[in-house]
Amino acid sequence: MTTSAQRRAALAALVEGEGVTRVTPPLLLPAGPYFDLAGEEFGRRLLLTSGGDGTEFCLRPDFTLPIVADYLKSPRAGQPAAFGYLGPIFRQRRSGVIEVDQAGLELMAQPDADLALDRVFGFARRTLEIFNARNAVVRLGGVGLFEALLAGLDMPDVWRPRIRNRFGHAEALARLLDRLAMQGNGKAETPDRATLVEQVTEQMVAAGLSLTDGRGPEEIADRYLEQQALDAALVPAATLALLRDYLAIAGEADEALDQVEALAEGARVDLSAPLRTLRRHLTAFGPAAPVTFDAAFSPRLDYYTGVVFEMTGQGGHVLASGGQYDRLLERLGATARIAAAGCAVWVDRLEKEALA
Repeated sequence: MTTSAQRRAALAALVEGEGVTRVTPPLLLPAGPYFDLAGEEFGRRLLLTSGGDGTEFCLRPDFTLPIVADYLKSPRAGQPAAFGYLGPIFRQRRSGVIEVDQAGLELMAQPDADLALDRVFGFARRTLEIFNARNAVVRLGGVGLFEALLAGLDMPDVWRPRIRNRFGHAEALARLLDRLAMQGNGKAETPDRATLVEQVTEQMVAAGLSLTDGRGPEEIADRYLEQQALDAALVPAATLALLRDYLAIAGEADEALDQVEALAEGARVDLSAPLRTLRRHLTAFGPAAPVTFDAAFSPRLDYYTGVVFEMTGQGGHVLASGGQYDRLLERLGATARIAAAGCAVWVDRLEKEALA
């Protein structure tokens, strides 16, 4: 019987595989980038402290961001690189503070982005095999597929980034689509800006509010006019119906992708390239792995750009997750597009799988 120590040793060997540099970012990291890139929702999971100058720091909540940031600052930026890691991360949960081990692989600027992603899939699969989690279910998602769909649909351009930003947030996206379905109902005529500023000023003075502290009449008026312009940019009902139909597609990967293809053909939207990419990767997990596709699935981070995935074990617990995230490097300062793919595995959950 394989012991926990033997499994850990095998995992460490995988993290330090051929051509992979094992790295260990500091335990204490600047918190700002996490708030900027992952938002307040992720920020609530951070364990924060302040430096003497007021700078906020956090205990390391993940490995990907500091690995990418260090890579971009190094002389190797833009050149092929592979980084592996194994160590603790720290996050807050409803049950309290947790310290758990994560392992992972991050690939930068590989000559073939598809082969790099297959290598990431292989890393995740071999990790699960080490812990005897052979019956994990693979769920694929297509960020690039959804973005291609949005680009080809009939709608005002102003709504495309707003819909994209809610992709992966099922409730938020559903609320936005409901709101768009109600556009144009009972609209009152919008006054011109000068009249609106005067009206806001009168109301603020009557209510005893300061015109200089906080948002002033001009800012309030501009925000109102911006919202009115958005509400006037109508999204066709047929487009909203197609989006809902697309987001509802989920199931065995080949069948689900066939449904997406049929939907796109009916709408005369060309999704051939991202569909071809997704189908190409279906075999990367091995013939025995059940692979599903969920059109609405995406990590709740907007820097993912292509194919994304997660592997779940008993009870639906996520054991491994990741995908392509080229946009993260751009947001951290890369001046040219650099392909990136990676994944993280939850070692504590894998240990439980091994003992089940």
